[in-house]
Amino acid sequence: MNTRGNLIYIKDIMDKKELSKKAFDKQAGNYDFDKNGKHARKQYKHILNKVDKLKFSNVLDVGFGTGEILKNIMEKYPDKNYYGIDISENMLKKAGEKLKNEANLSLTLGDSENLPYEDEKFDLILVNDSFHHYPNPNRVVREIFRVLKKRGHLILSDYYKSFFIRLIMNTFISFSIDGDVKIYSKREMENFLKEAGFKIIDAEILNSALFFTAKKQ
Repeated sequence: MNTRGNLIYIKDIMDKKELSKKAFDKQAGNYDFDKNGKHARKQYKHILNKVDKLKFSNVLDVGFGTGEILKNIMEKYPDKNYYGIDISENMLKKAGEKLKNEANLSLTLGDSENLPYEDEKFDLILVNDSFHHYPNPNRVVREIFRVLKKRGHLILSDYYKSFFIRLIMNTFISFSIDGDVKIYSKREMENFLKEAGFKIIDAEILNSALFFTAKKQ
């Protein structure tokens, strides 16, 4: 057993999470209008369009940021129950201020690899622009699968780059001070979902993002 190698891997995971936390704590105040949140904001309308096609009674937003997606869905579907989890204390504070009057909302400070919810709780789970920050993506997807109800849906969107651009970016991403881990290919994303047990309903590229809608059988 390579104990030293395992310790280095665990340390790397914790370092990436801490970098992500610090980066999003710093970005929280301006995320809704500056360059840091630009790519995520471009995906909101596509996520909302996909949500409109699904039936649900509750929603979990994994990596909810400032809570803007939840806010938009809540305005259209006020009778549903809403949940969010994020690693950043300042994002949690920002979202709480934005959604402070919503009684049907529960926001949690926590880790996407260890979701603090019971099995098969949610009809719909959203993950927008945070997947490339996850040091252990397989575990995140398995956790999402666990807390999703049977026949529930996952809407997942993250960066899309062509092969050569992705290769260059991933070469330098290990030096990122923002906690970025890897930009994944379409095939890699599909494998994460299929290995967890998801059925992929559709996959498309919109606004330089990969969008997946997947279903728990």
